[in-house]
Amino acid sequence: MKILVAVKQVAAVDDDFEIRADGRDVDPDFLIHDLNEWDNFSLEEAMKIKEAAGGEVEVVVVSVGPESVDEELRKCLAKGADRAIRVWDDSVEGSDPIAIARIIAAVAKKEAPDMLFAGVQASDHSYAATGIATASFLGWPHAAVVSLLNYTPGSKMATLQRELEGGTYAEVELECPAVLTIQLGINVPRYASLRGIKQAAAKPIDVLTPSALGLAAADVGEAGSLSRVRRMYVPAKGQAELIEGTPAEQVARLVKIIQEFKGV
Repeated sequence: MKILVAVKQVAAVDDDFEIRADGRDVDPDFLIHDLNEWDNFSLEEAMKIKEAAGGEVEVVVVSVGPESVDEELRKCLAKGADRAIRVWDDSVEGSDPIAIARIIAAVAKKEAPDMLFAGVQASDHSYAATGIATASFLGWPHAAVVSLLNYTPGSKMATLQRELEGGTYAEVELECPAVLTIQLGINVPRYASLRGIKQAAAKPIDVLTPSALGLAAADVGEAGSLSRVRRMYVPAKGQAELIEGTPAEQVARLVKIIQEFKGV
């Protein structure tokens, strides 16, 4: 049995940063990279299933990105993932979550996993779209915001709990293979051991191109995307005023502020 886990290298801005010259993203010199928080829980859930099965489950992590993403993939290998796959070439630049999902679906078709896990969302852009879009491209059943999973390797069905609005939950039975997006708190992610880190450093990372997966140039990048970032900016900061004085003076000042706001 095989579980494919989609992971992402996310970016966080430093305290001081600048917008890129084209105005569509933050200058990379001001970014700090790490493994997406949700993906730690996805990987841990796959590792729990593998360990419960006595090692008869293969856990494969996949990510879409340039060579710097290898650092995050090796973190996954250090935690026990069996193999790592990275997909990239220049044509992938500018891909939105839908184009990324198309790539991950192509990897899933090649790997033929029994389950595909992804984080509910990524901490940098928070689209929460990639996992569900991947299920659509595969034509697989899916469940989002999974907070509890009961699955026996090889089983055709999985029972899970989904987190809904207002503190409610739904128990769902899902036919496999399926795509699940994993929520924070479903488990306690492990730390990589020193031995695991050393072993991960020696493991190969398979690097594939979209064309090797049967994807055309029009399937990825901006050409294969349904959205694009037009502009990124820091919103103007508002201001507050403490209105002092007697109640009558406060009311008079409040009326004046409202009139100024309306241009009266």
